[in-house]
Amino acid sequence: MSQPATDLDSPWKEVIERYFQAFMAFFFPEAHAGIAWERGYEFLDKELQRVVRDAKLGRRLADKLVKVWRSDGVETWVLIHVEVQGQAEPDFPKRMYVYNYRLFDRYDRQVVSLAVLGDAQADWRPAEYGYTLWGCQVGLRFPMVKLLDYEERWDELAMSANPFAIIVMAHLKALATRHDVTARFNWKVYLVKRLYVSGFSREDVLELFRILDWALSLPDELTRSFEETIIQFEEESMPYITSIERLGQKRGELREARLSVVEVLQARFATVAPSIVEALNRIEDIGVLRALLNRAVMVHRLDEFAQAL
Repeated sequence: MSQPATDLDSPWKEVIERYFQAFMAFFFPEAHAGIAWERGYEFLDKELQRVVRDAKLGRRLADKLVKVWRSDGVETWVLIHVEVQGQAEPDFPKRMYVYNYRLFDRYDRQVVSLAVLGDAQADWRPAEYGYTLWGCQVGLRFPMVKLLDYEERWDELAMSANPFAIIVMAHLKALATRHDVTARFNWKVYLVKRLYVSGFSREDVLELFRILDWALSLPDELTRSFEETIIQFEEESMPYITSIERLGQKRGELREARLSVVEVLQARFATVAPSIVEALNRIEDIGVLRALLNRAVMVHRLDEFAQAL
């Protein structure tokens, strides 16, 4: 059985933006309490990229720059710079320092740098960077949370209504089951079922389901079993359907892609062998089908396409 690749990069930026207030409350309650949420906030990601585009970025899950207002009566806005780091990296604290001072230099505003460490190395806990020379001292200390620490707080996560509780649960189990796809399958089923009964809105269920599905990726053979399990659970237990919508859309796209390949082959070569159609029907990757559509347009003979297939 093939081992799925785990890539947690994509969902983090989106989920932080969607649930920023919940993110701050969950990971950085002191900063959350200091923000005037009633005044709103603004994401400045394009500005962040302009400031740091020439820096060595390293391996991270997400970075965000947010303009917020203080709640302590000081009439000014400040910047929050968030880094979600995916693996241990020696230059990470230096990067935090560089980003902080570049942002301060550009905006002449106080900058609060925050770090979420999602790596699997328990003893890697950077929280400062600086140096001292000839009486001159410079540096940065920044709040840091380590996702691995939440393993010991599993019961707390299970009781929390914050969306980041279930995201952290998925992240932890993605790390723990990197070499055990059966355990990953079981945890994915458990967490998705838990998601449905946690009191989230339908829209939130759709969004968080997508993130769990991404984080706890499975090989094709177990993906089909997972889909069947969840569909059955939804049909028996849920007043609304979520994954069926996603699965139906996916299957519709695959069906259309297969049909497009067959139609091109029929237009060019009149008939298409049933064995080719059967082989196409076994392909579950939309990218592969699109590549085969291009091949169907380019080949000179049907047997060339069959050989490529």
